[in-house]
Amino acid sequence: VQLQASGGGLVQAGGFLRLSCAASGFSFDDYAIGWFRQVPGQERLGVSCISKSDGSIYYADSVKGRFTISSDNAKNMVYLQMNSLKPEDTAVYHCARESLGACGNYYYAPEFDYWGQGTLVTVSS
Repeated sequence: VQLQASGGGLVQAGGFLRLSCAASGFSFDDYAIGWFRQVPGQERLGVSCISKSDGSIYYADSVKGRFTISSDNAKNMVYLQMNSLKPEDTAVYHCARESLGACGNYYYAPEFDYWGQGTLVTVSS
């Protein structure tokens, strides 16, 4: 099982980025994929999650209306479109596989069993 996050970079406040998560070694039909972000010295926070098995999508309140998660199951890709970026969105973003196939606990990192290496998003003011 491997997950590879990409697409981070430096952007001005109000700008946008699209993160990609390439997954391999398992079937999207059986698992959910989540995005977390982490600032050095702080805990990892759940941002969004998508599950093909039950059709659920979740967003943290801090990103609702600005971020959109989507998937291309044929390519085993999950995307996070991030619009109207704010300086407080600055973090390393990780994608991860949710071990139970659902997103109800999208914020609970221990429920995710495989993690990508992360991609840095920096939003300047």
